[in-house]
Amino acid sequence: MTRSALVGNVTAMLEDAGFTVSDRCAIRPKSFDIAARRGDDLLLVKILGNIDAFNQATGHEMRRLGSYLEATPLVIGLRSRDEDLKPDVVYFRHGVPVFSPDTAYNLFIEGVPPLIYAAPGGLYVNIDGDLLADERKSREWSLGQLANELGVSRRTVSKYEDGMNASIEVAMALEDLFDAPLTSPVDVLEGTDDVHEQDETPDAPDADPDDEEVVAVLTRAGYRVHPTLRSPFKAVSQDEADDEDVVLTGHSAFTKAAEKRARIMSSIGRVTRTQSVYVVERAKQDAVDGTALIERDELEGFEEAAELRKLIRERAEREEAV
Repeated sequence: MTRSALVGNVTAMLEDAGFTVSDRCAIRPKSFDIAARRGDDLLLVKILGNIDAFNQATGHEMRRLGSYLEATPLVIGLRSRDEDLKPDVVYFRHGVPVFSPDTAYNLFIEGVPPLIYAAPGGLYVNIDGDLLADERKSREWSLGQLANELGVSRRTVSKYEDGMNASIEVAMALEDLFDAPLTSPVDVLEGTDDVHEQDETPDAPDADPDDEEVVAVLTRAGYRVHPTLRSPFKAVSQDEADDEDVVLTGHSAFTKAAEKRARIMSSIGRVTRTQSVYVVERAKQDAVDGTALIERDELEGFEEAAELRKLIRERAEREEAV
């Protein structure tokens, strides 16, 4: 299957699951392919045939974008090296959850979350420690008795009851012993940090030297500006006084490529519920498909984020009314 076909299949699956999906980010470099929203769940999705192509720099940027946009970064892929990704297993690459299209289908269409995750040493599951303790006590077994049944130490059983995760073999042995489900699913959208220890989200990169003046103006106006390296936009800008006021920010000469980026920014903005603005040297129109165009000299006149936010909204609405 070609990567383009895979992207199309995943997009169609998410739409069938009730997600609103952005246009594909058909530009390079790119940290994610599509943004998708269903209710309060916002996804930034990278789609790959071979997940080994997912590098650290891209993973770091996706995690930063997830933080700025309150989104879950994830990768949907087919294989690693020459081995297909196992169904209903969550893998991790550079702190980002990774799983197969079949796992995505089960999660988003069937509503069946994965139970297994891969980590160094093998495959693991989440043990419901409280339920395990209740089952053990209901049988009047001591920690030592259960440890003997499992062939592990008493301390290990105690850790299971305190919330430590277990190998698939141990989980199956526990469920056979008690004839009851004792595992809980991997919460891909909110709880993957609970099963995967990762470094803190890396700091944002420095702004491109060509963008430093624009960053300085936005900062003076009251925005926290987070530069990006592999996105359709140059930065994510957040109002210091209102974290929910987020603006996808682009900057370059207004070329055909810039117009394409502006259209993609608009599509992403509609899904992420953010505004978008593209700073150019000279503009012959107010906006591109909802992304406001502001000339660089004009931008320098803004002193407050509220003024800029109002202009962005007015230009986007003016274009829609035409």
